[in-house]
Amino acid sequence: MDFKDYYKVLGVARDATPEEIQKAYRKLARKYHPDVSKEKGAEARFKEVSEANEVLKDAEKRAKYDQFGTAWKQREQSGGSGAPGGAGSAGGGASGFPGFEGFEGFSGASGDFGGSGFSNFFEMLFGQNARAGSGGSGSSGSFGGFGGSSTGRGGWARPGANQEVALPLSLEEALAGGVRELQIGDSQGGENKRIKVNFPRGVRSGQTIRVAGKGEAGQAGGSAGDLFLRVEILPHPRFRLEGRDLMTTLEVTPWEAVLGGEAEIRTLDASVRVRVPAGTSSGRRIRVKGRGFPAGSGASGGKEAGDLYAEVRIVVPESPSEEEKSLFSQLAKVSTFHPRGAGD
Repeated sequence: MDFKDYYKVLGVARDATPEEIQKAYRKLARKYHPDVSKEKGAEARFKEVSEANEVLKDAEKRAKYDQFGTAWKQREQSGGSGAPGGAGSAGGGASGFPGFEGFEGFSGASGDFGGSGFSNFFEMLFGQNARAGSGGSGSSGSFGGFGGSSTGRGGWARPGANQEVALPLSLEEALAGGVRELQIGDSQGGENKRIKVNFPRGVRSGQTIRVAGKGEAGQAGGSAGDLFLRVEILPHPRFRLEGRDLMTTLEVTPWEAVLGGEAEIRTLDASVRVRVPAGTSSGRRIRVKGRGFPAGSGASGGKEAGDLYAEVRIVVPESPSEEEKSLFSQLAKVSTFHPRGAGD
């Protein structure tokens, strides 16, 4: 009978905390669950992972396992003959192994997962009590996710599926971060659920926010799936986001463009004054450093905030007064400026 290193099965250290063990188990259970995995040998791997979790999640079982594991290795190193349940221990005892006295159930073990749902090694370690609670013949209980009452395939608990939904945000909301209350529907036809979600400052389109345990409910005691929120920043009437930079338009008069001056630009959360250089043409960009999108915990691509770029657009009066027309006429007579070139 081979020694099973349950810590190695779950990929955790021998001094792993219960939380670390459960995290490792949930990750592997979702990966190898026969209902979702297409990998070869997934069902056997899933059972092995579930067996390891059944032992290591329980403080009493884990202590017995740790003691037994040491005794097993001592037995191998001493070159002793026989094996548990074989010569020297027939009849169900384990007197040949220090630290393993008093365990029952070596004879009559099912030998594979087709009976009680656990390996010979597990049943040798925990005896008749393990078989009685494993959900085998005549039992409706469950053990480590295996059980006669499960509605999952093969008779074990089935974790809930992950869900992904859109999280639409305005630019102002994404800039500030905060809390949003959502109503999430269940694809299995269950009742809608309301949840509150914290999203970070500076979150961007395409990013996902994971909310553990808020996906679809599991079956037969299986853990719930996770909820993934895909951020979608809504179009804004004044701003366009490019990376971490904000783009906007600054409308100026013809005389401001010619003579220069100051103009006020609205940002997402305030207003700033900028200098319009004399001789500014339409299309020129005025940069305001650090007044773009923040590089908070939700942003990527740099540690600093982006910049605000205001593209100049020269605007003329739609209905000029007679005096304005006269002044523009005088300008047309005295100006030698030809933007299209002389003679055009």
